[in-house]
Amino acid sequence: QVQLTESGGGLVQAGGSLRLSCIVSGLPFSNYAMAWFRQAPGKEREFVAAITESGSNTNHADSVKGRFTISRYNANNTVALQMNSLKPEDTAIYYCAAGAFGRSPGNFGAWGQGTQVTVSS
Repeated sequence: QVQLTESGGGLVQAGGSLRLSCIVSGLPFSNYAMAWFRQAPGKEREFVAAITESGSNTNHADSVKGRFTISRYNANNTVALQMNSLKPEDTAIYYCAAGAFGRSPGNFGAWGQGTQVTVSS
């Protein structure tokens, strides 16, 4: 059974930081690209960042470039998203996903339940 479990969300003031983690089980983690997406109320799911199977390449959305960093630790089946200089518009449910490297949700077949990030102004 494939499971992706996010943690680390919460309430933070604008300018603050959070670190999201996602632990993956039930699939050969190092064979899958990983990504983070987010969805704000009333909006479509949005690409945030992706990382290749080995971690050698990453891709970040323009809206988070320079503030967010995706990383992965294949030894313990974990992908992380370090979020700095948070803005109120970063408020959303954040999802991790496993699949093929890219920006489209359609590239990813396994998803977590999501973790809420709320940034107050």
